[in-house]
Amino acid sequence: MIRWLTAAASPAGERAKLAAFLFHRVPAHTDPMFPGEPDARRFDAIVQWIASQFRVLDPVDACERLAAGTLPSRAAIVTFDDGYRDNVEVALPILERHGVRAAFFIATAYLNGGAMFNDRIFEAVRRTERTALDPRALFDGASHAPAGAEALPDSLHLGDTASRRATAERIITRVKHLPPAERRQAVERLEAHCGVHGGYEPMMRPEQVRELRARGMCVGGHTRTHPILASLDPDAAWEEIRGGRDDLCALLGSDVDLFAYPNGRLGRDFQPPHAAMARRAGYRFAFTTEPGAAQRDTDAWMLPRFLKTDTACLTSPSSSK
Repeated sequence: MIRWLTAAASPAGERAKLAAFLFHRVPAHTDPMFPGEPDARRFDAIVQWIASQFRVLDPVDACERLAAGTLPSRAAIVTFDDGYRDNVEVALPILERHGVRAAFFIATAYLNGGAMFNDRIFEAVRRTERTALDPRALFDGASHAPAGAEALPDSLHLGDTASRRATAERIITRVKHLPPAERRQAVERLEAHCGVHGGYEPMMRPEQVRELRARGMCVGGHTRTHPILASLDPDAAWEEIRGGRDDLCALLGSDVDLFAYPNGRLGRDFQPPHAAMARRAGYRFAFTTEPGAAQRDTDAWMLPRFLKTDTACLTSPSSSK
């Protein structure tokens, strides 16, 4: 029934639509700090479901066929953001087992070690021996919170894993849209306050990116440091977009066609001028995190994607048959 409805909504040819599924981490086993991220077993079931309900295409080929109006019915692609090491170690063998070729969007600044700001926040809050955090120690000297950001209480309680995760999420929401230098300073103050420094490098190494390409996967750009592009001046945004592509082209020895905007919501995280930058940098197609499926007349540098949590119909493999 689901396949019939999908085919009816997305017939072949010029009226076809392209569904793009988005993932981030795929840990081998469930991480209680990230309960929404599918572990290996759950990811295997999700990929089996997607492959059973859609025609999963090579990502670049799918984008080209969307533009040409030659997509098959029920067309879909699978994508991953950021460049986590578990994408290669855990997700890649599962994708290969199901015959799925995916796109991996890489933030290149972390290929030689380190972690993105949000991961550093999660790890600091996870590993600290403190039972509460004082937000005043985190933002001293930083600018005021961005418009609409949640005001933090005088003390952030740390108890079980659920409360630590909630605290980390509140801090991330508070600092995400700060200018990069202020965001970095806030993270460094948090780590000092928590007594947690380094020792956490969850991202791919350069050789793993090359391995993805060698095993038939698509590698795409995701800037260098994963900033909120809307928080940067135009020159800095251009350097992030172009620089990330330059890094990958040099690493792979070939052009890179696909790009994904960090965070990915139009207006909040990036603006139309950033789409123009992605085009000027040499990317042929670019993805947002706006919900929906792309159609032939969708801007090639504004392609939407489904978060995995948008796919509420995902069930066990047996129930999809």
